[in-house]
Amino acid sequence: MNAQWHVPDELLEHYVSGHLEPVQVLSVESHLTRCERCRAAVPCEEDWLTASWGRVEDLVDRPRPRPVARLLRWFGVPEHVATFLAATPSLARGWLLAVTSVTAFAVVAAHLGRGGVVPFLVVAPVLPLAGVAVAYGPRVDPVHEIQAATPMGGARVLLLRAVAVLVTAIVLAGVAALLLPGPLGLSAAAWLLPALALTAATLALSTRFAPMISAAALTVAWLGGVLLFARLTGDALTPFSPAAQALYGAAALILVPLIYLRRARFDSGEPTWTRP
Repeated sequence: MNAQWHVPDELLEHYVSGHLEPVQVLSVESHLTRCERCRAAVPCEEDWLTASWGRVEDLVDRPRPRPVARLLRWFGVPEHVATFLAATPSLARGWLLAVTSVTAFAVVAAHLGRGGVVPFLVVAPVLPLAGVAVAYGPRVDPVHEIQAATPMGGARVLLLRAVAVLVTAIVLAGVAALLLPGPLGLSAAAWLLPALALTAATLALSTRFAPMISAAALTVAWLGGVLLFARLTGDALTPFSPAAQALYGAAALILVPLIYLRRARFDSGEPTWTRP
């Protein structure tokens, strides 16, 4: 009963060859730290160590870049930024699929509805907000605490991810605009300034509230405002008139410096969204 247990030869062979499950590896290594006899049975030849480190380097030092990262590198984005953006939660397949589906629905509605391009113009400006909503924060990023302690943490993370989702949404909406019915003219681009203004407003509010709350509130406000103006004026295109476009542009110009001045509050611990 008091005889000490030793790792069986077959189990040790599987451990050396790397064919054990992680739980079994932990168990064997825990025993090896206390048993000199079993440690002596583990080969320490240089070839074995070289092969082991080679497998580690393949996984850690030479990771295979994702297609998104390769595309960004092709456009001149620094390697570390491209790798970071390729892992952005906001650009996950689910978000891209959702944005593509909503954009397709808006285009179909533009073909079938009486308002022509109105459904598309109403929906397109809020597409980037869905990505900004899940761009940063402990509730949407599983490695938020670790990431916040790195040089990439705080405002830089949120702003980089916000730019990434904004550009992605603009590209998708721009492609969809080519599929709109009738002559396009300037009306097909009337969603751009509202999108920029809403994205900037979301980032500004995110210095005080959670990005998800900020994006949801602005989405509701935008849709409600468009509906209200359409009923009051009898013209659904009123929110996209030249006067309205000037207001959107002015709002974006005002909000950008405000975001810069309040950038430290993105990860200062003061906003309520950082508390459990």
